Amino acid sequence: MLKKALGSTSRFEPVTPLARFSTRSPLAPTRGFLGLLIVFAALWFGWRWWHHARWFQPDVHAEARGTLTGRPRVGDGDGLTFSGARVRLVGIDAPELAQSCDDAGGRRHACGEEARRHLVGLIGGRTVECNWAKLDRYGRRLGLCRADDEDLNAAMVRDGWAVAYGAYEAEEAEARAARRGVWAGTFTWPQDWRREHRHREIGRAHV
Repeated sequence: MLKKALGSTSRFEPVTPLARFSTRSPLAPTRGFLGLLIVFAALWFGWRWWHHARWFQPDVHAEARGTLTGRPRVGDGDGLTFSGARVRLVGIDAPELAQSCDDAGGRRHACGEEARRHLVGLIGGRTVECNWAKLDRYGRRLGLCRADDEDLNAAMVRDGWAVAYGAYEAEEAEARAARRGVWAGTFTWPQDWRREHRHREIGRAHV
């Protein structure tokens, strides 16, 4: 009687756990793929962070390997040249020479040139001493530079004409709070400006 009431038993076959999961969760394979994608993305970004830190986060307290002394040529807000030997001021990043920023009123100004002039003014014709511990990937010496007793690296960040780049976070916070230099308006971070500029140059090359 029960069979007649329910009809064929083939319509009521037991459902396996796998079948139940598949029936209730048709998107399960997609969720699994997304999970793997998230894990892969996390690993990739972790590697990129480590790679960035390895190359670009300098140790400003490393023991010096060499010293350059003299009256250097100022190339930009974080670059000096001593008789052909190039020095990058370690732990800071100044606007690129061709870079522009916006002041408090939204007017464009040549912040890269202003940063270079500010470093020239800080040196003021004095003898500069740069202690360097290693080279960057462009062959420049990464140096802690002083003019007499003045720390040029710290002064550039404190005066708002460079941002912290692995060191000098307290000086950057001070400049930001006082709205000095580039902090008086808006600007693109130098490393982002370089990246955008490279992309534009690549785009022009393929036109």
